[in-house]
Amino acid sequence: MTHYNQYQQPIGEPIENWQGAQRPAKKPLSGRYCRLEPINATKHGEDLYRAFAEAEDTRDWTYLLSGPFDQQGDYLTYLTHLETLNDPLHYAIIDLTTQRAIGSIALMRIDALQGVIEIGSVTYSSKLKRTRLATEAIILLLRYTLEDLGYRRVEWKCNALNQPSRAAALRLGFTYEGLFRQAMVVRGHNRDTTWFSIIDHDYPTLQAAYQQWLAPDNFDMQGQQRHKLSVLIAQQLAITTDL
Repeated sequence: MTHYNQYQQPIGEPIENWQGAQRPAKKPLSGRYCRLEPINATKHGEDLYRAFAEAEDTRDWTYLLSGPFDQQGDYLTYLTHLETLNDPLHYAIIDLTTQRAIGSIALMRIDALQGVIEIGSVTYSSKLKRTRLATEAIILLLRYTLEDLGYRRVEWKCNALNQPSRAAALRLGFTYEGLFRQAMVVRGHNRDTTWFSIIDHDYPTLQAAYQQWLAPDNFDMQGQQRHKLSVLIAQQLAITTDL
């Protein structure tokens, strides 16, 4: 339905009683397979450094704005700085089976007044990649921001050449919104940035698919998924369309 002002100009739909969203707090977020804890160099630094050091090379840092870190001391100094920040707000991703940190992720570019926030700085070790925990970590942040804090929009941005990140965004149900050309200079090279988003109206359908995918019976004895998340999202979208 199109809305008009007193001059008969089309305007956006009214948002009743909008007071903004809440800012995220530095507190743990718990899931079925992982827990997100605000970054703490003393608590998480050694586990994270060891997890990242298991990689054969440094390719995982190519599209990130920090790292790689050749010395553990340098990495701990970096984490100590991150502890002081509220935006970005970095979390360690804890494997509930081992109780060890195996990756990190952040909420950033926080605009509570407009209800917009970004998930970024996704840094996954080899222990975390392509696991249930990797997906659940992002789902926990989506639930926290869209359900608990009242954000209207969650963004995902990445280097346009970072195909794994682009694929991850689409797999999770983010909508591609466009290319920002020459958005940054990173490590002496041009970076075009791709933008994706999930808005609050998208979320209920996606959340239903997330819960189906995370359910223990969606995984066999070897931990392999029985149903792909993309398929479950498509099924939920079809149900919503039929309604």
